[in-house]
Amino acid sequence: MSGQSSGSRIVVLDTETTGMPVTDGHRIIEIGCVELEGRRLTGRHFHVYLQPDREVDEGAIAVHGITNEYLVGKPRFKDVADEFFEFIKGAELIIHNAAFDVGFINNEFALLGQSERSDVSDYCTVLDTLMMARERHPGQRNSLDALCKRYDVDNSNRELHGALLDAEILADVYLAMTGGQTNLSLAGDGGDDGSGRAHVSPVRRLAAERPRGRVIRASDEELAAHATRLAAIEKSAGAPALWVQMDAPPAS
Repeated sequence: MSGQSSGSRIVVLDTETTGMPVTDGHRIIEIGCVELEGRRLTGRHFHVYLQPDREVDEGAIAVHGITNEYLVGKPRFKDVADEFFEFIKGAELIIHNAAFDVGFINNEFALLGQSERSDVSDYCTVLDTLMMARERHPGQRNSLDALCKRYDVDNSNRELHGALLDAEILADVYLAMTGGQTNLSLAGDGGDDGSGRAHVSPVRRLAAERPRGRVIRASDEELAAHATRLAAIEKSAGAPALWVQMDAPPAS
């Protein structure tokens, strides 16, 4: 698994399952992915609910809220396997606790008899943000919620776990952990239409003839919050942010 982004196409990924472990026959019931290029959300995402052909554990329902009744009539993994593979192929996957999700993805492809796809590391690189967080913050809680609090990422809509929402939140956490700016909204707003089928949305570009936006200057309160955020980045990275270094007066 990779420990540092190569700067190429990135897919932030999360799954929800019927329970755990995968060796007890548990299956994936939701996949959520968002795409980053140049450290920005592109607006392309992949999201699907899946019929697992087995019961969802009560403990798992308590975590993600996805019931057996909701999954009736949803597609099976085999129905979306090709589309999902094409979405992640060649990307660097950013996953929190990657061993869990990768194990389930490998299992789903193996169950289809697709041995050439049953090892994610053959066609993707993987960065585990949980391992990264443990290296940076030893002895501290490093759950996704804990990292949101530590890096001041808004997760107020996260009452239950959900694969697409968690992937979007993780993208913000990853960018904050690695010193980049975040974008909280997806450019594609189609999402799941209730059918449970995967949705891959195109990038929407602004018209060249659009009116120029009004310039709004930052308030003193906003400037103070910005300074606090820069201090947090410096503490995490062990060095000031690049633009702070560029603004510093030259050494005499």
